[in-house]
Amino acid sequence: MGKKNYEFVFDQYGNTKEIKVKSRGNEVLSNHYLNKGTNFSKQEQETLGINGALPPHRMSLEEQVRVCEEITDNKPTNIEKYIYLRSLFDRNVTLNHALLAKNIKRYLPIVYTPTVGQACQEFSEIVRKPSGITFHPGNIDKAEAILEQYKEDNIRVAVVTDNAGILGIGDQGAGGINICIGKLQLYTQGAGIAPWHCLPISLDVGTDSQTLLNNPTYLGHREKRLSGKAYDGFIEKFARAFQKVFPNALCQWEDFSKQNAFTINDAYSKELVSFNDDIQGTGSITLAGVMAAMKVKNEPLKDQNFLVYGAGAGGIGIIEQIYTALKEEGLSEEEAKKCIFTMDSKGLVTTDRKLDPYKKTFAQDSAALPWFQAPKDNTLETVVEKAGITVIIGTSAQAGSFTEKIVMQMCKNTARPVILPISNPTDKIEALPEDIYRWTDGKAIIATGSPFDPVVHNGKEIRIGQCNNFFVFPGIGLGIIASGAREVLPTFFTAAAKAVVDNIDDEDLANGIVLPKINRVRKISRDVALEVGKAAIAAGVCKDSAPFSEFNHNNDPARLATIIDNMMWEPRYLPLIPV
Repeated sequence: MGKKNYEFVFDQYGNTKEIKVKSRGNEVLSNHYLNKGTNFSKQEQETLGINGALPPHRMSLEEQVRVCEEITDNKPTNIEKYIYLRSLFDRNVTLNHALLAKNIKRYLPIVYTPTVGQACQEFSEIVRKPSGITFHPGNIDKAEAILEQYKEDNIRVAVVTDNAGILGIGDQGAGGINICIGKLQLYTQGAGIAPWHCLPISLDVGTDSQTLLNNPTYLGHREKRLSGKAYDGFIEKFARAFQKVFPNALCQWEDFSKQNAFTINDAYSKELVSFNDDIQGTGSITLAGVMAAMKVKNEPLKDQNFLVYGAGAGGIGIIEQIYTALKEEGLSEEEAKKCIFTMDSKGLVTTDRKLDPYKKTFAQDSAALPWFQAPKDNTLETVVEKAGITVIIGTSAQAGSFTEKIVMQMCKNTARPVILPISNPTDKIEALPEDIYRWTDGKAIIATGSPFDPVVHNGKEIRIGQCNNFFVFPGIGLGIIASGAREVLPTFFTAAAKAVVDNIDDEDLANGIVLPKINRVRKISRDVALEVGKAAIAAGVCKDSAPFSEFNHNNDPARLATIIDNMMWEPRYLPLIPV
């Protein structure tokens, strides 16, 4: 990339106030941070050497957004809308984010799930301009030098994937970087972390998808995935380089395979400021749904029996957060574990089974369950009945597995069963909200992972709350950055969950709706950041000197809100100062 011809100038809080520009002419128009399209003033056109390159009418940002909105609307499919929005980002970052911010609820399914899944699958065919960094076996030894090229952008958060567990569609090879790009757009939309502080990173260690390997247009590393020591060594080279170049930046691990997700997150939790959104972010937002349901039920968390159906990264992450919250309510470790049950493809997760390491912590002792005798009792129906399950959470991607009989059994266990079928995408959901409402006559408290239209029950329209990680991860990241936290703790995710619950309207709670509206995500992210920052300060894990020059005093809770409010970037054109 070479020496950059621009320099960001920050205020006392770390927000960008202007950009010093050495570039002239087409270099300005081709830089997506500098380009204002038809918004350049006459003076800017003169001083930046682009007079004559643009038509005479100057459009406001609002006018530009309206034009882009119409263009997007006229695209025939969501993937065509995705391609247009990506190309807009590649030529004018500010305009792209101003468009998304106008109606984030509308554009979220396009820039992220579900459309981003198709974009990952079709990556090699639809890619227009490279974004972020791709490390592969041919360049991983130069990781430090490659990262150094991005140092001037003052990177504050990187989303990093090895492309193995993309959404519900698995190994997508090089295409997985689209997940990182999408997640970072949400960091900007939710928490106001400016796009130039965001870095998408793909760890392309190969692919086990024969479809991709046989595709003549596939752009990724055309070998089977690294494994064992070769894989571990690759990850270590990346982690060491990232820590050296960006010691204060947040590293968010994304869409790794189940065991690798836990192994890597644990291995580098002390060396990198890092967390795994599939594990901890999913756990946090689902805990928020459960906590809100307790407000609806007017019952304590510790009086429930939980079943997580699906023991992948998300499922275990949910269990970890429920476990942390139960201990905060006063239960001992053993008491908390006894009321949390997990099922995978082989049935109830018990200590007498051969288990992957990440499943062992919360395995039930089958000898302590007088009703359990495998294999006849090793069914979802039996576990729900005999364990007296009052809260069931679906992360199995097994469509229709929460049958009417199982749901009705939960109604026998509790007056207000909490049923959260959060598997993505929609066609993999464990039960449809309208069916659950019909079976339980509206008694069930429901939230889903995918977005659903409102359900009409007894003549009343009821919004379906969505367990969307977008409510938590941007604010968690901002709270970590603003406080200068040097370690990411489990209590951060509990704090985030509580902040989300505090943003649910009383009217929604009265109607059994346990997650807020997505169009409030900006305020929610701000509140999450504040609570996470306070938790970091209380835990004593903040660095004495601010991570980004003089931007904050990170051991001062009273100043934290001011720091957060002023750090959040708004998509407005910045002054360009010719130098």
